[in-house]
Amino acid sequence: MSFTYTLWFGFFGLLIGHLPGAITGAIIGFVFDNLRHSQRKQATPEAGGFVGPLFALLGAVAKSDGRVSEAEIAVAERMMARMGLDAVQRQQAIASFNAGKQPEFDVTPTIDELRRWAGLRRDHAFPVLDVVIDTVLAEGNPPPEKMAILRQLAFALRISDMELMALMAMKGYAWNAGGARGRGGQSYGGGGYVPPQRNTQGPDPYTVLGIERSADDRAVKRAYRKLISEHHPDRLGDLPETMRRQAEARASEINAAYERIKAERGFK
Repeated sequence: MSFTYTLWFGFFGLLIGHLPGAITGAIIGFVFDNLRHSQRKQATPEAGGFVGPLFALLGAVAKSDGRVSEAEIAVAERMMARMGLDAVQRQQAIASFNAGKQPEFDVTPTIDELRRWAGLRRDHAFPVLDVVIDTVLAEGNPPPEKMAILRQLAFALRISDMELMALMAMKGYAWNAGGARGRGGQSYGGGGYVPPQRNTQGPDPYTVLGIERSADDRAVKRAYRKLISEHHPDRLGDLPETMRRQAEARASEINAAYERIKAERGFK
């Protein structure tokens, strides 16, 4: 627990009211420090608390188009291995994945679980989305059913379509959300769905940074600083090492995009 407020309030209290003021200020500062500590503790997700709902959602995504492919199963198995799940956690993950494949499975409560687990931690929302995107893209250009679940999850985690486009760009896919979206993420219909397409030219740097090409240099720098802060692996706490490596990969893509734009525009 940090005592920043305790020290500062105590110091100002000393300047204003000598020793009695310092004591009073320190007490007030301690209250603020304690409140901040409690808020941070509540905002930090429990390690491993995402395993069940995450793999259930992966099963639902895989089955959403009517069949579960070997590529989609491979994504789930790869994640189990990379996350270093013990025997009990692995059985939980398999059972959850199989539950998600059932025709009557409702993704909404599971997405709500993931939303509650991540809380206000956007840096914990991105690793969850990263894994789901891998499943969505496992067979290439995904059908609308898979994208609908992904967008519903992104909406629940307070991730915008622009940010989702950026995450997919980092994986080599170009996608334009287009159109309006209702609550829950569904916006498909009328034959207007265009799936994400593999970008043979490499990730568009502006899409990776979540900005338009018309953005000025200041906006580019601001977007870069915001993204690199959100995706920095040091913010992930005690999440599995595989998720830290994914965060490192995202940070690397963000740095590469920023360097490309700087080179194009000629600023430092």
